[in-house]
Amino acid sequence: MRILISGASVSGPVLAYWLARYGFDVTVVERAATLRKAGGHAVDLFRPAVRIADKMGVLPLLEARNTGTEWLSIRREGSDRARELAIGKLMTAISDQHIEIMRDDLSEVFYDATLGDVEYFFDDSIAALRDHSGGVDVTFENRPAREFDLVIGADGLHSNVRRLVFGPESGFTTWIGAYLAVISMPNYLGLRGRMEGVVGVNRMAAVYGDGRLDDARGLFMFRPAKELDYHHRDVARQKELLREHFDGLGWEVPELLALVDTAPTFYFDSVTQLRMDTWSRGRVSLVGDAGYCPGPAVGGSTSLAIVGAYVLAGELAAAGGDHTRAFPAYERALGDYVRRSRTFAVGAAKRLIPGSRGELAAMMAGIRLFGYLPTPIARVVSKLGGGGLRLHDDVTVAEYAPARRESQL
Repeated sequence: MRILISGASVSGPVLAYWLARYGFDVTVVERAATLRKAGGHAVDLFRPAVRIADKMGVLPLLEARNTGTEWLSIRREGSDRARELAIGKLMTAISDQHIEIMRDDLSEVFYDATLGDVEYFFDDSIAALRDHSGGVDVTFENRPAREFDLVIGADGLHSNVRRLVFGPESGFTTWIGAYLAVISMPNYLGLRGRMEGVVGVNRMAAVYGDGRLDDARGLFMFRPAKELDYHHRDVARQKELLREHFDGLGWEVPELLALVDTAPTFYFDSVTQLRMDTWSRGRVSLVGDAGYCPGPAVGGSTSLAIVGAYVLAGELAAAGGDHTRAFPAYERALGDYVRRSRTFAVGAAKRLIPGSRGELAAMMAGIRLFGYLPTPIARVVSKLGGGGLRLHDDVTVAEYAPARRESQL
């Protein structure tokens, strides 16, 4: 049974790994010319995703690439006094298992795990899809057309597959009030194992360094009064907006903004949720941010994408490749996790970026108080606090029996 996956970032290779293990014939198409390796930004893996990585045999590789960020030093706008927070204590309160890793490192580890078992088409994209009773006719931009039994979109928040099958992105996105930007930059602050930053009303900026990298990352998050007008590929406009919203914040922000134009990598996007009634139509389905992004940087989208890929592959294997049974089962199995992630993300976007001076003061006081709590007590407080702070650890990852081989499907 032939399955095409669009996207070779995180959920695509994880899905490809498990489908190949279950005996499916898997091809992955990726728009980029090569596997992206620009360092990326840091992402978090929580317990269910960590356990799936362990099942794949790649957990030691991920642990070896942990960013090693142990301390957060944050100051209030207009003040030179910084509050210190132990990242390890915070993450222990959120999840019993946690790895912070650069996104591109994560992608590379998962990609390497599929080599020899999965066919990759780089520097190409799907131009058209025709779903019919016998399969899906796929027209590529650069390669000859081919037929597949199923097509899965693992191509992110701005999914090409979703657009082709379900319609314009605007019909499914909900802006939840914030924007995120990340730049690669020289590590002129000499940061190793720590993040330093400044927070003001409706905006925050920070710098962190991965102990394994020579450079650092500049991080910006802000909440404007209304949704911004720009195209997600218009980098010049995005940089202009960033300067407008961070003017006058102080600390190292003027230097960070000066580095934006020369940054070798620049990422800018809205903190947007994907809200769809279904992620599947006919022989096509979606996985990860393409189908149910809870919001970049605020909803644990990377862990959710890994779990989603594992579940989709498992349900296809359990159904013997019958998508009419597997796709609905996949959506039922993941539905509660997706809904809870969305709810958490809306609250997290507000908590991370205080919207008033009162909220800013409360945030700084909370950081100070949390720093004094012993780790076991901090964990108990996190469980009592509500809002689904430990939502990832509440997810039970199913065990799927190995499928029959391709010749039997």
